[in-house]
Amino acid sequence: MEIMLRSHIILVFCATLLIPNNCQTDIRSPKDHVSLFIFGDSLFDAGNNNYLKHAAFRSNFFPYGQTFFKHPTGRFSDGRLISDFIAEYLKLPLLPPYLQPGNQNYTHGVNFASAGAGVLAETRQGLVIDLNTQLIYFKDVEKKLRQQLGNEATYKLISKALYLLSVGGNDYFAMLTSNSTVFLSFSKEDFVGIVIGNLTTVIKEIYKKGGRRFGFTKVGPYGCAPAGRVLNGSGGCLEQATALIKLHNKALPKVLEDLKGELKGFDYSVLDFYTALSKRMDQPSKYGFKVGKVACCGSGPFRGILKCGQRNEYELCDDTTEHVFFDSAHLTDKAHNQLAKLMWSGSTDVTSPCNLNTLLMA
Repeated sequence: MEIMLRSHIILVFCATLLIPNNCQTDIRSPKDHVSLFIFGDSLFDAGNNNYLKHAAFRSNFFPYGQTFFKHPTGRFSDGRLISDFIAEYLKLPLLPPYLQPGNQNYTHGVNFASAGAGVLAETRQGLVIDLNTQLIYFKDVEKKLRQQLGNEATYKLISKALYLLSVGGNDYFAMLTSNSTVFLSFSKEDFVGIVIGNLTTVIKEIYKKGGRRFGFTKVGPYGCAPAGRVLNGSGGCLEQATALIKLHNKALPKVLEDLKGELKGFDYSVLDFYTALSKRMDQPSKYGFKVGKVACCGSGPFRGILKCGQRNEYELCDDTTEHVFFDSAHLTDKAHNQLAKLMWSGSTDVTSPCNLNTLLMA
């Protein structure tokens, strides 16, 4: 059974140490301009949901964006996202959301991500830009590039580009909170198989258009995020979500390894987002934070109710740099910066089979 999907992909490159044989070891700067195409959910959404008539989630109001941009942009953070820092590493400008009016220049890439989106079209249907629709948008961009640049130049741009995808978490939370028989009629293993299968289809469609270099994030430990702890009711982790996420994170690398053997020129890297974020939640002081499990902005226990910025219904911390989480499920600029560094140049214990910097040198 195949259900329409949404995908998150984040490229990761081989580390300068402990580099496996199947990763390139050349650490030069990229010779040519590398475009960046971003797919996924709120981890990467730079403001696409601002332009939806009915959006599941929006963050185009204070205090979102308060520290770096000094105004809200639609990003679920006080500042930049992981994908923004990756664009900086690539020496690109911050990429605009695809739905932003007046944007017709795609030579640097573009951002298709939508907060609340999952791999499956049924996940918050009509309230997000599902992954399959993001794929349709990408195909439209590829056509426009061909019109502007010609076939040869477009293929070169597409084939050299980096494709970041981070997706899946919303599908599992939707399964747990929805009464839809679409979600409830499957076992955990079968449901994860459907999500991974649909994600694989999207990857193959991007590959058909010329995409070769992909970056993925494993799904984060959202069952233990402030929002997950509130849903649990007793302050502990939401174990049902954690079980699904762990199944997903185990299946994803295996599927990608199979694709590498099947698709000529396909290359990838995966950030172990789950482990990297868990460490910062459990031992915040080790990574320069003071608070790992309570959000900076929100209401209720752990500030885990997503009320950030909504009238007088929320609390706001004094210093975002002390917190891992900005709101109930999303990170601060500082945390995003650390995780982006791991994606770009992290060692093989956190990025596999290599990091982004190494992947792009292949």
